[in-house]
Amino acid sequence: MIRPILFAASRAAASTVPRQAASIARPLFRSSLLSSRHIIPAISFQGVRCYASSGGLAKEEVTGRILDLLKNFDKVTDPSKLSETSNFNNDLGLDSLDTVEVVMAIEEEFSIEIPDKEADGIHSVDQAVTYILSQPDAH
Repeated sequence: MIRPILFAASRAAASTVPRQAASIARPLFRSSLLSSRHIIPAISFQGVRCYASSGGLAKEEVTGRILDLLKNFDKVTDPSKLSETSNFNNDLGLDSLDTVEVVMAIEEEFSIEIPDKEADGIHSVDQAVTYILSQPDAH
């Protein structure tokens, strides 16, 4: 929205400046110390890039990606027990080392780093989804 306004303003500014002043004036001598002429800068407009933060991840997307990750995890013996409320230990039969591996896989999947203190509290799909949704830099 702001980009067209900036382009219109730069065109208006360029049209009001005489042609002679719009070009770069070059000094007669190579050294600017020897020249008494002042260099008039060219009026130009560089392109502006506007970046916005993403809208965030939807809960359904995060849940689906975590469930797909768990379906492909070789230690999950019964994929039929996978749901949004599955507990890694009770429902899926994963031990503590397997849970750490799952959390590491979630870190890689969403390009984030989960501190050890936070990772120790993730024991179910629900908890993992809640944690991922609370992270603004998760992809």
